[in-house]
Amino acid sequence: MRKRLKRVGERNRAKMSTSSKKLVKNLRWTSIVLGISNVAVIAIGGSLFFCGHSQSCSRSQLLPFFLVMAAAGVRVMAMIRCAIEQQAAAIAVLGSSPDASVVSDNLSRVQRRLRYKSWLWWTRFATVVTVVQFLLAIYIMFVVGSNISSNDCAIVSLSSDGWWRNHLLIVFLIMACFVAMLQCFASSDVLRWRSFYDMQDTAWKAHYHEVFDHGIREALCCLGRVKYLKNMEEDEVNSVAQLLGDLVTYRASGTGHLEFLAGLALLQMRNEYPQLDANSVDAPDDEIQEATSFHPFAEAAYTGPLLDVGRNPILFPCAWLRRQGVFTAWSRNRRPVLEGDNWWRGHAAAFLNYVNLPLESLRRGRVNQGKCQAAYFIVVLHDIRTVVIAVRGTETPEDLITDGLCRETSLTTEDLDGLINGLYIDSTMRQTVLSSFPHHGYSGIVEAARELYHHIEGAYSGPSGVSAIESRGYLSSLLGAGCECDGYAVRIVGHSLGGSIAALLGIRLYGRFRDLHVYAYGPLPCVDSVIADACSSFITSVVHDSEFSSFLSVNSILRLRAAALTTLSQGSTTDTAMIAKLAQLFLYVSKYQNGKALKPLTAAAITGDATQSCTTDNVYRTHSKIFPEANTDLGNYAFLHDEFHAKENVKCLANDLLEDLTDIIVPDENPDDDPVSRFMEAVPSSVRRSPGDPPELFLPGLVIHLIRRQRGINIPLLKGWGAQESEPPYRAIIADRQNFKEILISPYMFLDHLPWRCQYALQRVWKSRKMEINGDGLQIV
Repeated sequence: MRKRLKRVGERNRAKMSTSSKKLVKNLRWTSIVLGISNVAVIAIGGSLFFCGHSQSCSRSQLLPFFLVMAAAGVRVMAMIRCAIEQQAAAIAVLGSSPDASVVSDNLSRVQRRLRYKSWLWWTRFATVVTVVQFLLAIYIMFVVGSNISSNDCAIVSLSSDGWWRNHLLIVFLIMACFVAMLQCFASSDVLRWRSFYDMQDTAWKAHYHEVFDHGIREALCCLGRVKYLKNMEEDEVNSVAQLLGDLVTYRASGTGHLEFLAGLALLQMRNEYPQLDANSVDAPDDEIQEATSFHPFAEAAYTGPLLDVGRNPILFPCAWLRRQGVFTAWSRNRRPVLEGDNWWRGHAAAFLNYVNLPLESLRRGRVNQGKCQAAYFIVVLHDIRTVVIAVRGTETPEDLITDGLCRETSLTTEDLDGLINGLYIDSTMRQTVLSSFPHHGYSGIVEAARELYHHIEGAYSGPSGVSAIESRGYLSSLLGAGCECDGYAVRIVGHSLGGSIAALLGIRLYGRFRDLHVYAYGPLPCVDSVIADACSSFITSVVHDSEFSSFLSVNSILRLRAAALTTLSQGSTTDTAMIAKLAQLFLYVSKYQNGKALKPLTAAAITGDATQSCTTDNVYRTHSKIFPEANTDLGNYAFLHDEFHAKENVKCLANDLLEDLTDIIVPDENPDDDPVSRFMEAVPSSVRRSPGDPPELFLPGLVIHLIRRQRGINIPLLKGWGAQESEPPYRAIIADRQNFKEILISPYMFLDHLPWRCQYALQRVWKSRKMEINGDGLQIV
């Protein structure tokens, strides 16, 4: 292993020697300014220092000049070393080949990490020197200000004779302060990464893979997870960092981070807020009633300080300590024992205090979890003959890692046991599930659901040919025939990540318990379309307005990235204006369908898949005709990244496209000969999606969307000042899960995800439903 690493290092050093001549050309202009400024500080400070030494100035008066010169010299040496290490890291990144074998790939990966870590430590050393320079600049200003009228030393005093010394001192003070201030705002990069990577997509992926990998590990180390920082092997952090690196490939197109954020801001202005449709079907009353009743259990599962920080930003420590039962520590021995709970059993107290239940209701649970493990609580409600399993959402760093493992994974027959071997599943639906294998799910959520199932029900190890339904675990011992909760209903609830894990757990347990239902609040898309439809009878996904989690998937992020770049190019006046014209051509075709002018599509609509409209088919066909070798998935916008941003290819590609579409995009008044039909007849069909594209994931079960009504500003004067709104502020409708494939950029997308906002919306909807049921519209029953 060491010999192979040594050979890799020797190859990298050889590359460094050949590229050392380009080191100066790769310097950033800020690095050049900082280097010259520091050298000027050294030169001017040296002149003043030797002049003061010849005039027998005291050491205390000369010491500030020496320290400022020394700090500037160390900063220049640190910049040189940072440049060398940055070049070595870039060469190590370029040395990794995507077609390499597993062994060589692991070796290059280790070498890449070591090089990047070495560069990172030198940049941090330079940051420390910058802080020292800033403090020394303040110190020397204080020394000069204290001796400004003194005649003891001509160098420090401005009142002495010799105008050149006064001017030189003033220039020195200005340069010392300028260098200190500029370095505080300048980047730590000495060289331009783009000078090495150019537009190589794989290089940028590997680079940001290392950036996110080290950043996540250091953040976890600060949170007490030191083991992640020391680990050099492939783990879940590496998988998350690799995914995040793949999402930042817009850097290969020449787009900066601030430019990408500007594209998102423009996209937000163009996105349409979800509007209520007159043909929308209201959600059933029983679904709304149960979803409202069991939501507090999903919210109570957040037993850490996160729930109190959101509700009480100022007094959250007091609120959390009270909910944790710190002020009633004498009742510690009566509280249930949960796995991973603190010594005063505060998490159990926090859960029970929030849902206002007696201590004996909480039977089992887990708080402290590891990799792909979910915190949960099992509650028995004898008054309504129900067992509730509450799965906690994202609250700890481990939960964030589970969220980041969003690659697709195959669902096994054990994962879908309730849909395949369940006694209560429809035979047609069972056959559909069996005939459409393989099925896919959200990797981190699937792993967490598997672990949770084995934790509360135990691994099945029965004889061959016997269904896993016949195995017994904790739930079976609680709900089985002749047990304490025989005949009770089972409700599995969770918010955000907890809701998605609850859905996968419910799919596995559905065959065991007939009266089982899952309520997932703000879940993430976690299963494919077939499984999402198959579990509609026992899973309900509740989405609150524009909360981001229910729109979040790998494909939706890729489409959002492409839409942001397209929107940015449409608002640019540089060479990307040609891209805007091409995108407008696509939009122009979409305006005419069946001879009728339609509403302009939003940027997100451009990046939809091929099954949504005939317009998308046209774009796919055009892309495959002009770029047959490129990826045919429009959602990834590979042609925007690779070909369109190359300046020497933009004009020729645009001319070819204009020649191919000149006769197609002209609107025709004859509806029987519309341009779309002629376009589809002229261009041969192509593959809609490439085999390497990740499959689409959807929200599981029946989807209920809580949409906020747009409030009017005109109130009839006849109703008086105390007039009440005739319509409730929210409406709960049954939504099509296809509507959640594109991320909706909204100013409330993160606030709408807060669990208590969903609870408030459900309560308002159910309140209005009860008024309608009562009939008089005034008295609530």
